[in-house]
Amino acid sequence: MKRLAILGSTGSIGQSTLSIVEQFPERYSVASLAAGRNVEEAFAQVLRWRPKVVSLADEELAGQLAARLKQAGVTDVEVVYGTEGTVACSTLPEADFVVSAIVGVSGLEATHAAILAGKPVGLANKECMVAAGEILTAAAREWNVPILPIDSEHNAVHQCLRVGTHDEIKTIWLTASGGPFRTTPLEQFASITPEQALKHPTWVMGRRITIDSATMLNKGLEVIEACRLFDVSPSQVRVTIHPQSTVHSLVEYVDGSILAQISVTDMRLPILYALAYPERPASSLTFDLAALKHLDFEQPDFARFPCLRLAFEAAEKGGAHCIALNAADEIAVEAFLDRRIPFSGIADTIEKVLAATPESHPGTIAEVLAADREARATAAALIG
Repeated sequence: MKRLAILGSTGSIGQSTLSIVEQFPERYSVASLAAGRNVEEAFAQVLRWRPKVVSLADEELAGQLAARLKQAGVTDVEVVYGTEGTVACSTLPEADFVVSAIVGVSGLEATHAAILAGKPVGLANKECMVAAGEILTAAAREWNVPILPIDSEHNAVHQCLRVGTHDEIKTIWLTASGGPFRTTPLEQFASITPEQALKHPTWVMGRRITIDSATMLNKGLEVIEACRLFDVSPSQVRVTIHPQSTVHSLVEYVDGSILAQISVTDMRLPILYALAYPERPASSLTFDLAALKHLDFEQPDFARFPCLRLAFEAAEKGGAHCIALNAADEIAVEAFLDRRIPFSGIADTIEKVLAATPESHPGTIAEVLAADREARATAAALIG
């Protein structure tokens, strides 16, 4: 029985993880939950799963949940809050595996703490790896702790890499759907609305990641994440637009062989892979081979997707530039959704923040978070 700490339990990845627990009760149970701000969903999850610890975003929300649990007669679940609470969930002695699915850098300290506590981590939070991947991977090597990617693209790469050695890797190919504006005339980009950008053609995701898919900044973050997870240079990672989203990623080896991972577009599959690794338990997540009758691949256009270009540039510099890329994007996406800047303003903001960022390589989580705050402040000031 593998006992799970789920960070971001009320989000889509957290809920998909809980559905896996429900499907495989003989394999998995819930040790702790970090539920953010959704008190209603957290209450329902605690009643269903009875974790030892549950964490909310702040003291007020934790108080609300504790009162509801007491009223319901639940007295054996500890309610904690804030960063310390999330860390308590990720380092709980009873937890055997940590699913890191909190959006943004909010889960960074808890993810790092889990690694230092010797916990295997299933990583669905690319922002942690983008901002502090150099620190996280160094800690994972030191403590001999696996970081197993849950993002569908990196999970696919991880599967393809099981048949070759690191020295045999030529190119990692990350596939992208191209988002909702793959064929939209460039002259219409200035009038793109949040409603249009939130209509992803393939995946149902959170608001920020959906906008990032529309700008392809999401794929840029994945390039940086791939460099850190698989210890390759940015020149070894390429992006190809694949609208069908049936091939999740590919690995090209030096002998000319290319291996692709193909499966249904259902996040439960990469979650199950990470939870069960190195096993492959039988599941109902089957793929219809008829869907392979037509596959398209095309080069991304940097003029159409300048955020992807900026991500490759940040990947080459590393350190503070990767932190600034992610931080500036988060502020810019929020401003776009609030209709304070146009769609093109997202890339403009990121480019200006990167230009103002000095080259450095923070060596601690505290330094990473300080650089993150500085980049956010710069982006906010630019937007006004």
